[in-house]
Amino acid sequence: MIKSVKGQFVLHVMTAILFVISSLLHFINLANPTFISILFYFIMVSAVFNAGLATERYLKNKK
Repeated sequence: MIKSVKGQFVLHVMTAILFVISSLLHFINLANPTFISILFYFIMVSAVFNAGLATERYLKNKK
């Protein structure tokens, strides 16, 4: 487990970016949405939200 706030911030941002790319590829390649593409979409939303919280925590600790 990564203990530093900067390391967690980088990990959350990378995860969010990868989920966004993966979700977009699922929606582009599939004509009709399946359960997996909908699941990836909600995971992407939670990953981006978590990255926002990590950004806020990183900026608070940086001051």
